[in-house]
Amino acid sequence: MLKYLWTVTQDLFSTVTLVTLIYAVLDRLYGRYGRRFHIAGVCVALAASAAFSVAKAATNKIISSHWNHYTFGFIIGFSLALLILLAIFGRREPGHAGAGRTLVCLAGSGLAAAMIFLRLPNVALYLTSFNTMGVGVFSTNYMVRLVGWLLALALLLVYSRMLYRCAEHIRPYSAALGLLCAGTFIYGFYSVCRFFAPWITRAKWLNWPVKYDKAVHGFVGDMVMLSANHATLFIFLIFSLALICFVVCFIQNTRVVEPWSNPAQHRKLRAKNRSYRRMACVALACMIVFGLSITVIKEFDTREIELSAPETYTVEGDKIYVAMEDVNDFHLHRFEYRTENDIDVRWIVVRKPNSAAYGVGLDACDVCGNAGYYERNGQVVCRRCDVIMNTNTIGFKGGCNPIPLKYEVEDGRLAFRLEDILAGEREFK
Repeated sequence: MLKYLWTVTQDLFSTVTLVTLIYAVLDRLYGRYGRRFHIAGVCVALAASAAFSVAKAATNKIISSHWNHYTFGFIIGFSLALLILLAIFGRREPGHAGAGRTLVCLAGSGLAAAMIFLRLPNVALYLTSFNTMGVGVFSTNYMVRLVGWLLALALLLVYSRMLYRCAEHIRPYSAALGLLCAGTFIYGFYSVCRFFAPWITRAKWLNWPVKYDKAVHGFVGDMVMLSANHATLFIFLIFSLALICFVVCFIQNTRVVEPWSNPAQHRKLRAKNRSYRRMACVALACMIVFGLSITVIKEFDTREIELSAPETYTVEGDKIYVAMEDVNDFHLHRFEYRTENDIDVRWIVVRKPNSAAYGVGLDACDVCGNAGYYERNGQVVCRRCDVIMNTNTIGFKGGCNPIPLKYEVEDGRLAFRLEDILAGEREFK
């Protein structure tokens, strides 16, 4: 649950913020005309994201990693166009059609569509990553992850609604315009940094090495590394813009500044101010949750889990023996053998419930590598992907299951051939 709460928030916060600000500014500038353009762009992006997600879920062969690269290019183009057009035409009084109205709306809706298409497919595909180990979508595992995913989306929708109302209301109009331009510049700069990443890692026609070298890559390399190592910084810059919007909206509505002619009208204006203050407070509460999600919750969820210490065994000839009485408690037991190449080969043993059989495998799998497994509340959990293993399937090949390890039962002991242990050496290099 926690994983998908912070990942969805991290993926969509900047996009939701800027798309909402674009909608608010177009609405204030051009009314229904601006709203129609924006809604059309969002609908196109949603349809394209849905088609892209279905195609990627069906087969990865027709989906290229270059799609993100192309999308960043569109974001850069639309961001630059929107900034230029707003500088030329956006300073007019709200509601004045004037020249450039269609161009501003096209640039705004195009930027919104490109940003949605960049992030939404990955968020939608999280639904396919709720690994249930074959127990179905109605398992507790799946539902818990789904709740985290839905909770993040619900909070983002509430936040978007509050941000729109506040951005639409704050005075003067140039304040909302300034917030949008600042956000567009920040996201555009981030997109430029990400746009050049494939050039450093793949484009050989530039005569650049594959690995980052500051002396060779220079300023462009610095930008790429900045966006790669400090992506959260850009999120918090956008975060600060939204925070300014809510704080300004709250302060502006602490007292009535509009003219009023009678007490009834005064009470009505005060009630409206209270409504906007409440909206700002709700939005600020959502932002507190978002901030905690991508900092505290993320740090807690991605913390390094220490593996339990390896247990003892005996070596006789070409076999390793583990006493069955030491592993009959239905808990996870870990063992480790150091090879001549100074590589520690780990394997786990757990007795299967309601059975005399044992789940035995290397402390690694084909999906997550040698991250290992640990016991949590009596369940065996993958340390990397947090998937709970079905104890009855440990020892069988496939999925996130531990790589099977052969064993025999001899005189009340589990016997492992040394050659089988050494064969697993490659998994722990």
